[in-house]
Amino acid sequence: MRYELLGPLRVANGQDHFTLSAPKMETLLALLLTSAGQSVTKDHLITELWGARPPRRAAAAVHVYISQLRKFLVSAGDSEGRAIVTTPAGYLLRRGGAELDVDDFQAAVRVGREHLHAGRHERAAAEFDLALALVRGPVLAGTAEGTALAAFATWVEEERLACLELLVEARIALGRHREVISLLSSLTAQYPLRESFYRQLMLVLYRSERQAEALQVYRSAQRVLRSELGLEPCRSLRRMHQAILTSDRYLDLSLAG
Repeated sequence: MRYELLGPLRVANGQDHFTLSAPKMETLLALLLTSAGQSVTKDHLITELWGARPPRRAAAAVHVYISQLRKFLVSAGDSEGRAIVTTPAGYLLRRGGAELDVDDFQAAVRVGREHLHAGRHERAAAEFDLALALVRGPVLAGTAEGTALAAFATWVEEERLACLELLVEARIALGRHREVISLLSSLTAQYPLRESFYRQLMLVLYRSERQAEALQVYRSAQRVLRSELGLEPCRSLRRMHQAILTSDRYLDLSLAG
């Protein structure tokens, strides 16, 4: 079995994928999976499922959802029906030998970082591509409402963006400057407050002999940051701007931090 949380939640068993049609059951399974093998109290489950105003028979409803979830996991490959355990405080999900896509994502990023730091840029890019391919969309298809799952969804998105930065860094180190211009242009438009993408875009434009456009990117970033946050660009972005203005030789050697 394999649990997949990086997108709409599903359980894989070989070539087959199993999904839950009931949002509350999907949320419940995600909560158990993100609890890292720890027991989750019934009160916490109720709060995450219904917020501050749960229905009168919320505890009974959780019991029913757990029963249905056990049946679902049996159909998905938990042949002994022992994945979800009742504890004195609540419930616990035992993964046993089941895989989790979040673990694979983190492992690929970790190996990619090791390759990147060692100068093995081709292998680093391959690992980052592998990690990003595991992210199929927003956690729970963007429907995570409870505090715990909302925090998890935010963490996943931040890790995905950090991985994208690393992938771009690896491709820049390989000299694939023109290859990443389109990607970075899209990322700066989609995430206008993330200054690292502006910095990377300025560098690849400069290395592609498009200095004027690189300086325009800085001006655009400056306008956005002033308008949205009342702030000036960060030090690394200002350094990149100054280096481009003076055609600093270090721009031809490495990506400045």
